[in-house]
Amino acid sequence: MTRLIVNADDFGLTQGVNRAIVELHRTGSLTSTTLMAKAGATAEAVALAQSTPALGVGCHVVLVDGEPALAPAELPTLVDQHTGRLRPTLGTFLKALLTGRIRAEEIEAEAAAQIALLQARGVRLTHIDTHKHTHMFPAVLRPVLRAAKAAGISCVRNPFEPVWSLRATNGAPLVRRTEVRLLRAFEPAFRRIVAEEGFSTTDGSIGVLATGTLDAATVSSLLRALPEGCFELVAHPGYNDVALRQANTRLLASREVERTALASVRNHDGIELISFAALSYPAPL
Repeated sequence: MTRLIVNADDFGLTQGVNRAIVELHRTGSLTSTTLMAKAGATAEAVALAQSTPALGVGCHVVLVDGEPALAPAELPTLVDQHTGRLRPTLGTFLKALLTGRIRAEEIEAEAAAQIALLQARGVRLTHIDTHKHTHMFPAVLRPVLRAAKAAGISCVRNPFEPVWSLRATNGAPLVRRTEVRLLRAFEPAFRRIVAEEGFSTTDGSIGVLATGTLDAATVSSLLRALPEGCFELVAHPGYNDVALRQANTRLLASREVERTALASVRNHDGIELISFAALSYPAPL
């Protein structure tokens, strides 16, 4: 059996992103999304989630390039105290993380606060993932899973792309292809920690390499190559409007390309489209 979760990140980023996600869900091409707790259109996204109960909604935990849920004074190693915001780039975050300058307790507290904000608004969360996939690193994964477990969440994105999917993805820049391949070295530790913590996950994510280049031809290539198992197609659809151009995201024109490309997902036979709500098997050790 081949099962596929089609998940859109950045729910709540802008009204145009929210609109694209709900439209794709209503036409049967998108099953899941992850919601940002402190973004410009979060309030609208919460209302849309509540009025669209079949759409699986997770928490898109933001630890970089965003506004924290907790006061900056409570996060001295996670937040830039001059700006009151999280570190602006993944590179600066990783430099601090890998040199031991970010406290795990702060990661857990901030993840817990973001989850709590959404749950307090009545959102039933199916899973968690992280902005820019920071949870692929063990020093982030464990505290994020602790926060999720305490909130009753038991599913997490597997952010690692299988080798077969890398081969089926055309058009990605060589630098990004190299980065994705190198980061797969963290996958064994991810699977071990997820299993130890009792979480469920998928067999891998597809579309990660194609972020920014996910067009209809790439979607078709990936879906034709899908083997048996359960995978997640990671997507970033949206409308490239004024709000998106002001949202400090590198994904602008590509969001409209992805929105169009995802419309064809529902037409592929032999694939069961599910959300994380249906993901109930334990992760293997």
